[in-house]
Amino acid sequence: MKKALFASLAVILLVFAAIYAVIYYIPYSEGVRSGELIKISRKGVLIKTWEGQISQGISGAQIFSFSVLDKESEVIRNLEEYQGEYVKLYYTERYATFPWLGDTKYFITRVEPDESPHFRR
Repeated sequence: MKKALFASLAVILLVFAAIYAVIYYIPYSEGVRSGELIKISRKGVLIKTWEGQISQGISGAQIFSFSVLDKESEVIRNLEEYQGEYVKLYYTERYATFPWLGDTKYFITRVEPDESPHFRR
């Protein structure tokens, strides 16, 4: 009986570890998006995550929501610095997410200031 219980627990743990590894380490896609950075905040009651949004259109109808991992401290600093400006975001899309990683499947890996196509200098 004990052997079956331990074997079942081991299988459950291995399945969870495999699912976590696929979601965390294997990206679904990688890309770049540009827009006006309209929000960056640390939110959550029990689990705090960094969440943000950029507006990709003049009317604000096209909103791209994203998450930032806590280990990306330089990205978080840059996002706070570029608040309200036009930025280019480099992201990794995952198959899914866990509550302790973020609310979205899109995780920002790099941010750069960009020139708005609407207001060229």
